[in-house]
Amino acid sequence: MDARLNYFAGPTAGKALKYVMSAGKALKDSPLPAATQELVALRVSQINGCAVCIDMHTKEAAAAGETPVRLHLVAAWREATVFTEAERAALELAEEGTRVADAAGGVGDEVWACAAKHYDEEQLTALVTLISFMNMVNRLNIITEQPAGTYEPGRFR
Repeated sequence: MDARLNYFAGPTAGKALKYVMSAGKALKDSPLPAATQELVALRVSQINGCAVCIDMHTKEAAAAGETPVRLHLVAAWREATVFTEAERAALELAEEGTRVADAAGGVGDEVWACAAKHYDEEQLTALVTLISFMNMVNRLNIITEQPAGTYEPGRFR
Protein backbone atom coordinates (compact mmCIF):
# COMPACT_ATOMS: atom_id res chain seq x y z
CA MET A 1 0.00 0.00 0.00
CA ASP A 2 1.32 3.42 -0.95
CA ALA A 3 0.29 6.65 0.71
CA ARG A 4 -1.74 9.07 -1.39
CA LEU A 5 0.49 11.95 -0.27
CA ASN A 6 4.02 12.25 1.02
CA TYR A 7 3.65 14.89 3.70
CA PHE A 8 7.38 15.49 3.83
CA ALA A 9 7.84 16.14 0.10
CA GLY A 10 6.10 19.47 -0.48
CA PRO A 11 6.63 22.93 0.96
CA THR A 12 3.04 23.44 2.17
CA ALA A 13 2.94 20.21 4.13
CA GLY A 14 6.47 20.81 5.38
CA LYS A 15 5.54 24.20 6.79
CA ALA A 16 2.31 23.00 8.40
CA LEU A 17 3.74 19.74 9.73
CA LYS A 18 6.55 21.63 11.42
CA TYR A 19 3.90 23.10 13.72
CA VAL A 20 2.07 19.79 14.09
CA MET A 21 5.31 18.08 15.16
CA SER A 22 6.05 20.95 17.54
CA ALA A 23 2.61 20.57 19.13
CA GLY A 24 3.21 16.84 19.54
CA LYS A 25 6.53 17.53 21.27
CA ALA A 26 4.92 20.07 23.62
CA LEU A 27 2.34 17.44 24.60
CA LYS A 28 5.05 14.84 25.24
CA ASP A 29 6.73 17.33 27.58
CA SER A 30 3.50 18.12 29.45
CA PRO A 31 2.82 17.04 33.05
CA LEU A 32 0.32 14.40 31.86
CA PRO A 33 1.91 11.01 32.67
CA ALA A 34 3.62 9.44 29.66
CA ALA A 35 1.80 6.12 30.11
CA THR A 36 -1.54 7.94 30.10
CA GLN A 37 -0.56 9.82 26.96
CA GLU A 38 0.25 6.61 25.09
CA LEU A 39 -2.89 4.81 26.29
CA VAL A 40 -5.08 7.75 25.23
CA ALA A 41 -3.33 8.11 21.87
CA LEU A 42 -3.78 4.39 21.27
CA ARG A 43 -7.47 4.39 22.24
CA VAL A 44 -8.33 7.40 20.07
CA SER A 45 -6.52 5.77 17.16
CA GLN A 46 -8.36 2.47 17.71
CA ILE A 47 -11.72 4.24 17.64
CA ASN A 48 -10.81 6.09 14.45
CA GLY A 49 -9.21 3.06 12.80
CA CYS A 50 -5.88 4.78 12.19
CA ALA A 51 -3.49 1.89 11.61
CA VAL A 52 -0.33 3.99 11.40
CA CYS A 53 -1.07 5.65 14.77
CA ILE A 54 -1.99 2.32 16.37
CA ASP A 55 1.34 0.96 15.12
CA MET A 56 3.23 4.00 16.42
CA HIS A 57 1.66 4.27 19.85
CA THR A 58 1.69 0.55 20.56
CA LYS A 59 5.41 0.46 19.80
CA GLU A 60 6.20 3.69 21.67
CA ALA A 61 4.31 2.47 24.74
CA ALA A 62 6.07 -0.92 24.64
CA ALA A 63 9.46 0.77 24.26
CA ALA A 64 8.64 2.91 27.31
CA GLY A 65 7.94 -0.24 29.34
CA GLU A 66 4.19 -0.65 28.94
CA THR A 67 3.11 -4.27 29.37
CA PRO A 68 1.62 -6.30 26.51
CA VAL A 69 -1.41 -7.13 28.67
CA ARG A 70 -2.31 -3.47 29.16
CA LEU A 71 -1.73 -2.68 25.48
CA HIS A 72 -3.96 -5.56 24.39
CA LEU A 73 -6.70 -4.52 26.81
CA VAL A 74 -6.92 -0.83 25.87
CA ALA A 75 -9.73 -1.58 23.41
CA ALA A 76 -11.74 -3.21 26.22
CA TRP A 77 -10.56 -1.04 29.12
CA ARG A 78 -13.97 -0.94 30.85
CA GLU A 79 -13.84 -4.67 31.56
CA ALA A 80 -10.11 -4.75 32.34
CA THR A 81 -8.67 -4.54 35.85
CA VAL A 82 -5.18 -3.43 34.80
CA PHE A 83 -5.83 0.31 34.54
CA THR A 84 -5.78 2.85 37.38
CA GLU A 85 -8.84 4.96 38.13
CA ALA A 86 -7.03 7.98 36.67
CA GLU A 87 -6.23 6.09 33.45
CA ARG A 88 -9.82 4.90 33.22
CA ALA A 89 -11.04 8.50 33.57
CA ALA A 90 -8.64 9.60 30.80
CA LEU A 91 -9.75 6.77 28.51
CA GLU A 92 -13.41 7.61 29.05
CA LEU A 93 -12.76 11.28 28.30
CA ALA A 94 -10.84 10.22 25.19
CA GLU A 95 -13.73 8.10 24.00
CA GLU A 96 -16.38 10.77 24.52
CA GLY A 97 -14.11 13.45 23.06
CA THR A 98 -13.50 11.31 19.98
CA ARG A 99 -17.08 10.15 19.50
CA VAL A 100 -18.51 13.67 19.61
CA ALA A 101 -21.04 12.98 16.86
CA ASP A 102 -22.15 9.76 18.58
CA ALA A 103 -22.31 11.27 22.06
CA ALA A 104 -25.23 13.61 21.30
CA GLY A 105 -23.94 16.52 23.31
CA GLY A 106 -20.23 15.83 23.49
CA VAL A 107 -18.45 15.08 26.74
CA GLY A 108 -20.84 14.63 29.63
CA ASP A 109 -20.50 16.47 32.93
CA GLU A 110 -19.97 13.22 34.84
CA VAL A 111 -17.11 12.17 32.56
CA TRP A 112 -15.50 15.60 32.88
CA ALA A 113 -15.89 15.61 36.68
CA CYS A 114 -14.28 12.17 36.91
CA ALA A 115 -11.29 13.32 34.86
CA ALA A 116 -11.02 16.54 36.90
CA LYS A 117 -10.91 14.45 40.07
CA HIS A 118 -7.71 12.75 38.87
CA TYR A 119 -5.92 15.47 36.91
CA ASP A 120 -5.08 19.09 37.70
CA GLU A 121 -5.86 21.92 35.28
CA GLU A 122 -2.50 21.70 33.49
CA GLN A 123 -2.86 17.94 33.03
CA LEU A 124 -6.47 18.33 31.86
CA THR A 125 -5.33 20.92 29.33
CA ALA A 126 -2.74 18.47 28.03
CA LEU A 127 -5.28 15.63 27.99
CA VAL A 128 -7.91 17.58 26.06
CA THR A 129 -5.29 18.88 23.64
CA LEU A 130 -3.89 15.36 23.16
CA ILE A 131 -7.34 13.95 22.40
CA SER A 132 -7.95 16.70 19.84
CA PHE A 133 -4.43 16.36 18.42
CA MET A 134 -4.79 12.61 17.96
CA ASN A 135 -8.13 13.02 16.21
CA MET A 136 -6.52 15.49 13.78
CA VAL A 137 -3.47 13.30 13.12
CA ASN A 138 -5.67 10.23 12.68
CA ARG A 139 -7.61 12.05 10.00
CA LEU A 140 -4.47 13.23 8.22
CA ASN A 141 -3.26 9.63 8.08
CA ILE A 142 -6.58 8.01 7.18
CA ILE A 143 -7.45 10.44 4.37
CA THR A 144 -4.06 9.90 2.74
CA GLU A 145 -3.90 6.16 3.48
CA GLN A 146 -0.57 6.27 5.29
CA PRO A 147 0.69 2.67 5.57
CA ALA A 148 1.32 1.02 8.93
CA GLY A 149 3.74 -1.58 10.20
CA THR A 150 7.17 -0.05 9.74
CA TYR A 151 7.28 2.50 12.56
CA GLU A 152 10.41 2.45 14.72
CA PRO A 153 10.10 3.79 18.30
CA GLY A 154 11.68 7.20 18.82
CA ARG A 155 11.32 8.21 15.18
CA PHE A 156 9.61 11.53 15.91
CA ARG A 157 11.44 12.60 19.07
